[in-house]
Amino acid sequence: MSRGSKGLLARVKRYILYSVLGLAGFWLSLILLFRMLPVPFSAVMVERQVSAWFSGNFHYVAHSTWESMDNISPWMAIAVIAAEDQKFPEHWGFDVDAIQQALAHNERHENRIRGASTLSQQTAKNMFLWDGRSWLRKGLEAGLTVGIELLWGKRRILTVYLNVAEFGEGIFGVEAAAQHYFHKTARQLTPAEAALLAAVLPNPIIYKASAPSGYVRARQQWILRQMRQLGGENFLAEHKLN
Repeated sequence: MSRGSKGLLARVKRYILYSVLGLAGFWLSLILLFRMLPVPFSAVMVERQVSAWFSGNFHYVAHSTWESMDNISPWMAIAVIAAEDQKFPEHWGFDVDAIQQALAHNERHENRIRGASTLSQQTAKNMFLWDGRSWLRKGLEAGLTVGIELLWGKRRILTVYLNVAEFGEGIFGVEAAAQHYFHKTARQLTPAEAALLAAVLPNPIIYKASAPSGYVRARQQWILRQMRQLGGENFLAEHKLN
């Protein structure tokens, strides 16, 4: 390799290194910033809004209203834990057992891929990354998950998740969802309403809280049973999540 080629390769390596360090520093700054401050929007909200504009849909507005945990019904918190991640208070961001089960399932059923993302992973992805499936995104998600677990803690992660989760077209966060679907505040949500909102989380574009299918209703009832088995509000108090 010539001296000029070696110099070019070295510059490219330095550029990649500086880019990676710069991106990591940017994300770290955001994690520290939103450790206390309300989150005005997420990466998924931006992606949805830009996608709507590019498709010519100028009526779409990604709507979210930030609320503290004190202003969110405890039933909503326990509902998403029951539905999405029952080991949330115990793990360090990743549910190893669920990951192993998902890998085994996906090897047997290639056409029905099962995920194993925890609430922490979903929060990291929703806040900082694009939607979709790729090894690059999963790798970045893992690093960001470790960051928010270390710097935010469980209660903050749960608070951010509830404020940025997508509950329907243009509806982000539990306050916006409560207002849109039930004409009440997030603090007033009943167990059944919270379970219905949690039931659409796997895919809120396909599953509708406003017109729940038989599957969504069945999932709602399953979530309600899980909420009772976990102990309801006592579960949140026990793990200092309320």
